[in-house]
Amino acid sequence: MEPFERIVTDHGPVVLRVCRAVLGPDDAEDAWAETFLAALRAYPDLPPGANVQAWLVTIAHRKAIDMLRANRRRALPVGDVPERPAETGRPDAWDGDLWNALRALPERQRAAVAYHYLAGLPYREVAAITGGTPDAARRAAADGIRKLRGTYPAHPADQTGADR
Repeated sequence: MEPFERIVTDHGPVVLRVCRAVLGPDDAEDAWAETFLAALRAYPDLPPGANVQAWLVTIAHRKAIDMLRANRRRALPVGDVPERPAETGRPDAWDGDLWNALRALPERQRAAVAYHYLAGLPYREVAAITGGTPDAARRAAADGIRKLRGTYPAHPADQTGADR
């Protein structure tokens, strides 16, 4: 069994991207930390040959659901705090516009996009995490990506309607 520190190093960035896509920039790091705390406790019981990344994304999904439920019970903030650009220069620095586009997606589409496109999980595993069938997960991810492309163009020319 490989050391848990290596698991964090190898899979931590993917789990953080998934947490950011599902929860947004404010709660993502807390969910990431909660995910790896829970994983550390359960790691000794992980069967040999298990898909570690899918296991971690499943834990992150459950932590995200817990945080979403907790956030629904909290009081609403008085005013909007402007998002600041990342100062670290890290390649995984968060893009607030992307979060706004992701937040506009229905919850199932946002989860399917995060788990399939950011975590790289096959639709079968996305369906196991979110509930439903692989075909439903595929449809939700495709619908989510289509909506994202409409609201968050990949190329500046897409915003003006010009051909690439």
